[in-house]
Amino acid sequence: MTASRIQTLLLALAAPFLLVGCVLTPGKFVSTLRIDADRSFAFAYKGEVIALDPSSAMKGMRPTGEDGEKPDKDAAAKSAEDENQADVKFREMAAALSKEAGYRSVVYQGKGKFLIDYAVEGKLTHGFVFPYNSDAEAVFPFLAVEVRKDGLARVKAPGFAGRREGGGDMGAMGGGAGADAARYLDGRFTLDTDAEIVSQNNEDGAKTAGGRKTVEWRATPLTKDAPTAVLRLRP
Repeated sequence: MTASRIQTLLLALAAPFLLVGCVLTPGKFVSTLRIDADRSFAFAYKGEVIALDPSSAMKGMRPTGEDGEKPDKDAAAKSAEDENQADVKFREMAAALSKEAGYRSVVYQGKGKFLIDYAVEGKLTHGFVFPYNSDAEAVFPFLAVEVRKDGLARVKAPGFAGRREGGGDMGAMGGGAGADAARYLDGRFTLDTDAEIVSQNNEDGAKTAGGRKTVEWRATPLTKDAPTAVLRLRP
């Protein structure tokens, strides 16, 4: 499966939630992914997660009036009511995420901002996607690991890149909502492995120490290419 097909699959998974749920994007964060040649792995994300309600964003894009007049008091009150309803939805989302294994802490700070402390480890006997929670009706895959039968593991972190011109990047999910969220992106993602690195897209390359290799990507609104790497694992 090519990188473009992975992106297409992730978009397909996310599409239903864009209609009824929320788009999640990173804010300030530090994230690490350790993958060993024996297929053991550990993933951690600590920092901000910004939640956006695509339906609210679409409402905010409506014109103020056919003649360009300012919204009246009733419209302003309706806007405030909609914002309060979104806030309730986000608090329910925090409660749903807190029940999922791996979430050590989920704190909702208001205005769609969460503080997340997530860590999980195990064996890569199948693919891995973060985050995904059907109860919270929220999905925006920050990172996906695809494990192939030929022993290759493909890592792609579409959430750790800013919005690409032309809308070809996962950061553009959610239309105007996704584009607005990209301005909050400020983080660091590190891949740590003792496996063979077949390819990776960081121009600084991998650093080697103690038999392990690390690749570190910075994530900012100007980051155009999502962190990507292919590793060769043992059978």
